[in-house]
Parts: sequence; C-alpha cells; structure tokens
Amino acid sequence: MISKWNYLPLTSNEQQIARTLGDRYPKVPALCKLLAQRGVTSTAEAEKFFKPQLSDLHDPFLMRDMEKAVVRLNRALGSKEKIMIYGDYDVDGTTAVSLVYKFLQNYYSGLDYYIPDRYEEGYGISDKSIDYAAENGITLFIALDCGIKAVEKIAYAKSKGIDFIICDHHMPDDQLPDAVAILNPKLEGETYPYKHLSGCGVGYKFMQGFAINNGIDITSDLEPLLDLVAVSIASDIVPITGENRILAYHGLKRLNSNPSMGLRGILKVCGLNNKNITISDIVFKIGPRINASGRMQSGKEAVDLLVAKDMAGALEKSQNIDQYNEDRKELDKRITEEASRILEEHIDINRKKSIVIYNKDWHKGIIGIVASRLTELYYRPAVVLTLSDGLATGSARSVQGFDIYKAVESCRDLLENFGGHTYAVGLSMKEEHIKEFTARFEEHVARHILPDQMEPQIDIDTEINFNEITPDFFTMLKQFNPFGPGNQKPIFCTRRVTDYGTSRLVGKKNEHVKLELVDSKSKNIMNGIAFNMSQHFEHIKAGKPFDICYTIEENTHNNGSIQLFIKDMRPSE
Repeated sequence: MISKWNYLPLTSNEQQIARTLGDRYPKVPALCKLLAQRGVTSTAEAEKFFKPQLSDLHDPFLMRDMEKAVVRLNRALGSKEKIMIYGDYDVDGTTAVSLVYKFLQNYYSGLDYYIPDRYEEGYGISDKSIDYAAENGITLFIALDCGIKAVEKIAYAKSKGIDFIICDHHMPDDQLPDAVAILNPKLEGETYPYKHLSGCGVGYKFMQGFAINNGIDITSDLEPLLDLVAVSIASDIVPITGENRILAYHGLKRLNSNPSMGLRGILKVCGLNNKNITISDIVFKIGPRINASGRMQSGKEAVDLLVAKDMAGALEKSQNIDQYNEDRKELDKRITEEASRILEEHIDINRKKSIVIYNKDWHKGIIGIVASRLTELYYRPAVVLTLSDGLATGSARSVQGFDIYKAVESCRDLLENFGGHTYAVGLSMKEEHIKEFTARFEEHVARHILPDQMEPQIDIDTEINFNEITPDFFTMLKQFNPFGPGNQKPIFCTRRVTDYGTSRLVGKKNEHVKLELVDSKSKNIMNGIAFNMSQHFEHIKAGKPFDICYTIEENTHNNGSIQLFIKDMRPSE
C-alpha cells in the first residue's frame, strides 16, 4: 500500500515562535520549526526541553488523594501491617510492582508482591488474590496499573478487612471503588497538571510523596529506580511529553550507566550490553521479553527477575524469559497468519471499517499482539477474541488518531468487562454477544473514523536541503531525544535528489539499497540506506530525480557518521 506524505503545517503563531527561536539558534532554522511544533515557545523552554531536570517534576501532593495514600502507608508501616504490592502482568504492571517493592524494602520487611495469572485470574484485581491476602493476614493492598474499575472486588476485600490504595492510569467509570485512596491523573475533576503518566509513573509519584513526607533522600534511594519507569513509559506507549519526558530521559541515563541487576540480565540476553540504549530498544527488545513472561508463563517471574539482587540469578531468569519470547514470536506469527487467512477468505475487508475476529483456540497471551499486527496490515481498528473461562476475551488496538476506547464503550451493555485507553482496550463478553458486538462496533467505527486514518501516512516535519545537515544540526537534533508518542523522531523531506553514481543493492537477496545521493539545490552529498526498497533501484540508477523522506541517524558501523534512514521515496514531479 502506498503511503500518503502528510506535511505537518506550522500555525502563524508557531512560525513566529520559530523565528524568535532562530535568533538564539541561527544555524538550525529547521530545528527551530520542530521546537515550535512540539509546543516550545521560548528559548528558556527550549533549554528545559534539551536538558530535562528532575527538579521540574510536579509536587506529588498535587494529586488529589496523595495525602490519604501516604498517611495510610505510614500507618501500615508504623503498626507493622502486612502489605501486598499488586500489579498487572504486562510491562507497566510488573515494573510498577518491582519499583514500589524495591523502594519500600529499604525500610520495611512486611511486604509481599502478587501478579495475577493471565489465564486463571485474568486482568485486574482477582478474588483469588484477596482470599490469599485474607488467609495470610495482609491488611493493605497497593494496586498498581489496575484497580480503577474493581468496584465489586474492592468491596469484597473490604468485607475481609483489607484496605486498598489504587495507583492507576486507565480510564475510570462513573462509579469509583471504595478505596482508601485513588491516585489516577485521569480522574474526573483531578487537577494534577500531567495526565499521561504510566502505571509505573503513578507508582513512582506515590513513592516520591512517601519519601518527601518521611524525609527520605530521593536522590540516593528513589532515583536509581528510574530505569524501571523508562521501561514502563516506552513499553506502554504513553506520550513522551511533560513529566514523562523528564522521567524517561533520566531513566534512560540510568539504564545506560548503572541499570538494576534484573535489567542488566535482560540487556545481556538482548545483546544490548555496552550499547547506547534508546526508547526504540526498550519497545522492540527489552519490553517484549518482560511481557513474554506474563503472556507465556507467569508475570510474577518478570518481577522475580526485576527485583533480583545477584547477577547469576538475574542471568538465569533473563534466559528463561528470552526463551518465552522466542516461543511467543512463533505463536504470534502463526496466529497472525491464521487471522489474515480468515480475513482474506471469509470477510470482504474492503467493505469494512473495522476488524472483529474470534477463534476459541487462540492463545490468550498473544491476541493483543495479533490485534496490533492486523491494524498495521489492514489500517483498521481491530478486535481479536479467544475463549477463556467461558467468555470471549480479547484485545482491541487502534489506528493513529482513532479512539478505540470510545468505540468499545459504545457497546458496553454487551460486555462483561472492559478497560484501557485511547489506543488499546481489553474486553470480555458472552459468546452469544459476539455477532451483535461485531455489527455495533463496525457501525460506531464507520460513523467516526476519518478516511485519512485508514491509509498509511508518513508525517513529514519539514523540508530541508542536504547543506543544512551540519554537525551542529545533528548535535542539536540528538538533544530532541528521547523520542516517542508526542515527540516522534523528526522526519525530513528533500526533493529532487539523484544518485551520485555509487548507489548499490545490498542484503542477502539484494532487497535493500545503499545510497549515495546529491541534492539539486546545494549539490551536497549524503549517504543513506533504504530497507526493502529495491523496486526503486532502476529509477535511481537511471539518474532520474526523486523525492525522499527520512530520519537522520548515526551510523555506528562507520565511525558515527551521519546517515539518512529512508522512510519512503517517489519519482519527482
């Protein structure tokens, strides 16, 4: 499918800001435009953007129930209550549990942690965990990355004398659970300045509040755990803006300089030892391995690894989850192929605006990934369902710009349970409701999705010539890191480039193009790589002009030289 090139416009106000920033950074006008697009309005803000400071994190006590949460935790420690730290089985949940457990362990021993089994207990707070807590004399739960909809479960826990502090970031319902405290920046009427924290991020803010209240040195005791927060932010695909940008920036620094023992083990099995680790490395290498534990075996194993204190144990556990990840990849590939075959043979996908697909035998731990794959393949919001505990249980994933939470919520009367956010939702329903859900979900999507959202699109930040790509330009561009949602890696466009004469095919099957290009305006030469674009090679070697859009990367295999990473190319008009 051919991608549409979408040039991101600058408003007149952003153009004015870019000109003002140009007085401070006169050699890089294109990057001044990028700063303006990212909401930077002054040179002072630009300096903060380039060098995020932990001192600029918000006061945790601005969160509505923070005082209540800290008071209840202090009481539990003072009266030596048993505390359960509980979290979801994905990366965000397991990093959150690991962070809170590791931090509190410095001051208190009456702690246990619990990750529900994806297959036996499902998502969120489980009856089994509450029964376990009651049998073992646990009187306080700290629930992380879940709990915001657990009204009945928390009422059941209360009947057994168990209190809850909820640290969540998912969308709440109108009725909230009867917890001692609920920390969630998305609560109705919540005035906390930043709304997009990860579940682990909310846990970090809680521990920050506890530390401030108790005069604990945050620098030496809490900040070393920021590597876990960075892993959660990248893996949960939350915006890397505002407070998340500060946490991710410093978490990456920690991950690159002195990671915790568990993460060190994962870096070793990923082949990331002694390499500069980026958000992209977390998304594609570290996160999937932590997730594989909860998908294939038990999320508790991931926490056991992340809280490990010795290297030998960490390495052994890392090798286990690495194997789970290999098994996961095999299953993911097979189920995605099966789902695609069903769509191609039995459903006229061109007439549909959405995908809902069900197979009772599919592996529950993989269907979220399969839903993501289907949205990438067909550019449609996708719901993938399987049978679990007598219910059709599944995951929904969305395309850029479409709110799938609202689409699922529009069918809530058919659902037993659902929860999530704009781009990812978990849901369950009785099998007999699948047909009606499919029709109503399609109807909602058809009414609200825009044509642009159903075709591949490359957002181009700005057009430049090769002579603008100077060492100063590249040095400043690197300071835009960390990249992610809300601060995507900038994509540039250069028009009417031609082969310098030395471009060639590379790869085992000559499927990639190693480029040496000259642009028509500045006559400067740049190297580039175009993966899986050999179909353009004939046009390139004929010496005809073409337009390229690309990111600018450091070629670590060639003394750190600058290289263009081609996203797309097309013949010049």
